[in-house]
Amino acid sequence: HHAWCPYCQKIWLYLEEHRIPYAVKKVTMFCYGDKESWYRKVCPSGMLPALSIDGRLITESDVILMNLDAVFGPVPSSPDLDSDEVYPYRRLERKLFGAWCDWLCRRHVPLTGGESRAAESFKSVAEEVDSVLGKSKSPFFLDSGFSIADIIFTPYIERMSASLTYYKGFSLRSSYPNINAWFTEMEKRPTYLGTQSDFHTHSHDLPPQMGMCVSDGTKGTRKFMEYIDGGYVDSPHYEFETSTAPSSDVANEALTRVYVHREQLVEVNPTKDKGKFDEALRCVLTYLATGTVVKPPKGTAEGLRYLRDRVSVPRDMSLHAGRKLRIALELTAKLDGDGQGPRIEDGNRRDQNPVPFVEAKSRREEAMVG
Repeated sequence: HHAWCPYCQKIWLYLEEHRIPYAVKKVTMFCYGDKESWYRKVCPSGMLPALSIDGRLITESDVILMNLDAVFGPVPSSPDLDSDEVYPYRRLERKLFGAWCDWLCRRHVPLTGGESRAAESFKSVAEEVDSVLGKSKSPFFLDSGFSIADIIFTPYIERMSASLTYYKGFSLRSSYPNINAWFTEMEKRPTYLGTQSDFHTHSHDLPPQMGMCVSDGTKGTRKFMEYIDGGYVDSPHYEFETSTAPSSDVANEALTRVYVHREQLVEVNPTKDKGKFDEALRCVLTYLATGTVVKPPKGTAEGLRYLRDRVSVPRDMSLHAGRKLRIALELTAKLDGDGQGPRIEDGNRRDQNPVPFVEAKSRREEAMVG
């Protein structure tokens, strides 16, 4: 339901690039809720993603891609996933993934040099990736242009850029010019922009999926955490997150999405006085509509920041609309003080249970039919 799964993003991007018609059935990841019973019946393992094609259920993202290549042919102008030409890039992506996990997800013993060794190991592999891109005759991995190799790299390198900024104070894009150029070219593709998440979403959805994400605790890193968690107000990290400029419609996109789900947003918010929080949410919508910051009812700052911290991209809206909404929530909350909402848990994201929103959507659809 939340578009957090990197392997699902890989399949999603492939289908969009290939223009293959498909239907989506959303499934809950264990880190934020219980798997739907219907899914357990068709896929007892509960693995994601899964693809049903010609009556066959297929799991494992690379196996799915190979089957799609076999049925529909490879992505236009690309060799197929299982080709000798693509294999070295698949190995390189896994090498980078392993180095990232070792740096991000291991708690290294202080004074042993483990943290610095893990950092240098990742940077060495990232340099290798940057060099491969630099030698290509196109901005992408293959000389011929965009290919399955880029689809393979996309999900995790996007998550590396976000998580290393947040937990290590390290900017992948500003450190490696060819990787940055690759990101910039990817961000010119509407297919990618439709699947792209942001730094805040990734930084907080990764810990329960990866087991843990370990901050290096340095002053510079803590500053990035404050920027990313603080609603993006006056944040200097924008240039590391995306090269795209916001459209003129992002405030309206954010406003519309909040308005559609306003009843459920009020219902699940920890603010006890629901009437007060409803009024506070109207203050946020006023800012989005007019640019005027309106003081919310007293005692609603915690609830506004609770919502600020749980805006999810691209689940709720596009990257720039999500940024605009977080700014609106933070600016409104500031007028009521510094109160913070309940912290985001590292071990699970059950605070993001989609059931109330799914049920509300069903009720709206039934009302429209009626």
